[in-house]
This record gives sequence, C-alpha cells and structure tokens, in this order.
Amino acid sequence: MKVLVVVDMQNDFINGALGTPEAQAAVGDVAKKISGFDGDLICITKDTHRSADYLKTQEGQLLPVEHCIEGTHGWRLDDIIATAVSHAAIDAGKSVSVFQKGTFGSVELGDYLVELSARRKQRIEEIVFVGLCTDICVISNALLVKAFLPETKITVDAACCAGVTPASHNNALAAMKACQINVENWEV
Repeated sequence: MKVLVVVDMQNDFINGALGTPEAQAAVGDVAKKISGFDGDLICITKDTHRSADYLKTQEGQLLPVEHCIEGTHGWRLDDIIATAVSHAAIDAGKSVSVFQKGTFGSVELGDYLVELSARRKQRIEEIVFVGLCTDICVISNALLVKAFLPETKITVDAACCAGVTPASHNNALAAMKACQINVENWEV
C-alpha cells in the first residue's frame, strides 16, 4: 500500500494572506503528482481556524495574520489541486481522506494511518508528502507520521513543496533527511 499526503494546498498559502511565488509555482507540480500517483490512498490536510479565536491562540499571537478561516475562500483547496484530487478519486478510483487540523501537525492523520495499516493487515510501504509549507506543516506532519510508523518509508518530494522562504524550505528538507526521511527531487 502506498499513500500520498497533500499538505495544506489551500488558497491562503498559495495566493492569499500567506501566499508566496514559490507556493504558486508548486501548484502545477503537485497537481501532476496527484494525477500520476500510483498508490491507493490520498490524504489531504487542511489548516483550519475559526476567526473568533484565531488571534487568541498561541499561533495567532506569534503569527497575527488570519488565514485558512473555515468556510472562506482562503481555506478552500486551490482549484487546480481540487480538480486533480477529484479526477484521482472519480477517474482513477483512488480513496481520498481529508483531515482538518487546527495546528501544524495532524495527530488524526497519524492515528488514521496506524489504524488503516492494522485494519488492512497490509503494511504501508511508503507515504509520500507534498505541499505547503515545507518548513512548518510538511515537516511537522512528516515527522509526526515517522514517529507513528517508524519502519515505514517516508518520502518528501521537494519539487512539490514550498517553504515560507527558499532558505527555510532547504533547512526543513535537510532536517527531514537527518531524521531518516527520504527527500527526492531536491537540488541543494
């Protein structure tokens, strides 16, 4: 079994409140990765906040930019990504699971993958991560899943990720590689 995890490919991280040119440039590559994925399951994470309390949270205190407020345009998946996911589910018969998370890493994603592996009695061979931001949510989720499934091959496709800055993107990739996460398509 092979799993693709698409991390936070939401409008606010691409061309909204926290968007970057690098994130915009990654959209096409992520869509191609989804479309060409030869595995069984696609997991989508969505950063999800509520406007009433975001600025009162620790994250809101340290990053006082409201983003990914549930139900807003910025919270939704990018249209190109949403279309690629829809085609993967409908045309290619891939299973898709969505995880809304109020912080960087999704414990629910880790729990789900462990339970799925146990329920199917089929080892997950590889979990591939793509998405945004390499240096915050991708690294958090990749390391979290590595802790949940330490003997599973975890891969991050660097060409399908973007960080807050190019330097922090590279720093995160180096940190993940040091933690025995496979990093592919990375040009240092």
